[in-house]
Amino acid sequence: MPYEFKELDLKGLFLIKPKVYYDERGFFMETYTKKDFEEHGIRDNFVQDNHSFSIKNTLRGLHFQKKPYAQSKLVRCISGEIMDVAVDLRKNSGTFGKFAKVILSSENKNMLYIPEGFAHGFLVLSDYAEIIYKVNNFYSKEADSGIIWNDPDIGIDWPIENPIISQKDKSLPRLRDIIDKLEW
Repeated sequence: MPYEFKELDLKGLFLIKPKVYYDERGFFMETYTKKDFEEHGIRDNFVQDNHSFSIKNTLRGLHFQKKPYAQSKLVRCISGEIMDVAVDLRKNSGTFGKFAKVILSSENKNMLYIPEGFAHGFLVLSDYAEIIYKVNNFYSKEADSGIIWNDPDIGIDWPIENPIISQKDKSLPRLRDIIDKLEW
C-alpha cells in the first residue's frame, strides 16, 4: 500500500504518510487513491482542490463550514513547513473541544485528513509555505465560520504570541459562544 494511515487521538482524524519513491531524478508519490482511503473509512467525494501561500508567522484559522456545507479536508504542505491543527466540534464525540496538531512539510510529505465536524487552522513555521488541500463540499460564504485562534478554553499551544492574522480571523468568536449553533 502506498500510504501509512495513523488515526490520531481524535476519532476520524488521520495522519497519512505516503510512500515516497526516490531516485537520481527526484521522487514520486501517490497523494490520493480513492480505494486505499476507502479501506480506512475515508469515503469522501472530494470536489475541489485549494492552494494557499503564506509567509512565516502567518496563522490561518480556526475555520470550518456549517451544515449543510460542512467540509472534510485532506491537507498537505508542498513547500515549507506548517503546524497544522484540528479542533473537534462534535458535541457527542467524547473529545469535544480537544485539538490535535501535526507538523506538515515539503520534507516529511505527510498529509492530514480532517473529517467534517472539525475546525482547522495552521501556522507557517518556515519563511513561507504552500498548502494544497482537497475538500468534499464547495465553499459557501453563508456557511463560513470559525473560532478564535487563541481560545483559552481550547488551549492550543501555538509557538508564537503575535502571529500575522487576518482581520476576519481576529474577530472570530470563542467556542463557548457558538456551542449552541454547532450541529455535529
